[in-house]
This record gives sequence, C-alpha cells and structure tokens, in this order.
Amino acid sequence: MAKRLMPLLNRVLVEKIVPPAKTHAGILLPETSNKLDSGKVLAVGPGLRDKTGNHIPVAVKEGDTVLLPEYGGTTVKLGEKEYHLYRDEDIMGTLHD
Repeated sequence: MAKRLMPLLNRVLVEKIVPPAKTHAGILLPETSNKLDSGKVLAVGPGLRDKTGNHIPVAVKEGDTVLLPEYGGTTVKLGEKEYHLYRDEDIMGTLHD
C-alpha cells in the first residue's frame, strides 16, 4: 500500500475541510448553515507544457486553502484518510482570512 502520493502534471492533492457539526457551547448546527467546499492543498504537480514547450506552473502551492467545486475531482483513499485530486483549472480560488 502506498504511503505517499505525488501528483503529476497539473494535478493538486487536497484534503477537504469538514466544518464543525456543533459550536463550542454544544449547539448542533444544521448541515446547510456552513456549506462551503474548501480544502487544504497537500501537494501539487510540476505543471504542464504548452505546444511550444513553455512551462505552465500550477496556480496554487502547498498549504493554500482553496475553494473547490461542488462536483468533480477524484477520491483517493490512503490508509484511513480520504483525499481528493483536482486539476489545477478545476480549483475555483484561494481562501484567505
């Protein structure tokens, strides 16, 4: 079984961020209240080459928090954890505090 996954080309490995199900005071939150598909970038591929051979780098870097599409990506399970692989162009943006 693989212990490490390094994306190829313009792929990005993301661990989805699961919003808390209840507040610090113990109040249960409805599922629809915090519906924002986001994740943390764990690894990125080296990028693509265009027709002339110029390097096109990936737009995000490791450690970025990104906004993900509702559908898409490929689910990958390593050990007990579940990760997702997206193409660079499928990621909708980066999130900042």
